[in-house]
Amino acid sequence: MTKADLIEEVARVVEFSRKDSEVIVEAIFDSVVRALKEDDKIEIRGFGSFRTRQRQARVGRNPKTGARVDVPAKRIPYFKPSKELKDLVNRDEGAETPPGI
Repeated sequence: MTKADLIEEVARVVEFSRKDSEVIVEAIFDSVVRALKEDDKIEIRGFGSFRTRQRQARVGRNPKTGARVDVPAKRIPYFKPSKELKDLVNRDEGAETPPGI
């Protein structure tokens, strides 16, 4: 699913215009990015949590030349799915969808 597909799905479900749905989706994504930049964690019950993890500086290699390259320390975004999301993804296809999903 692409961002455009997500916008279309929001527009269909909540019966908003595509433009209004785009504003909603963009606002959510911007909020997540802003929180991660500020080193906050985002926890969405029943879906999962977004956090940042610190990667240490290391020495890597240029795959083309084999030369050593210093890779600086950095923060990376990390998503951990909730147990409910894992269960929904791994549930049998013939099972009934729970209400609200």
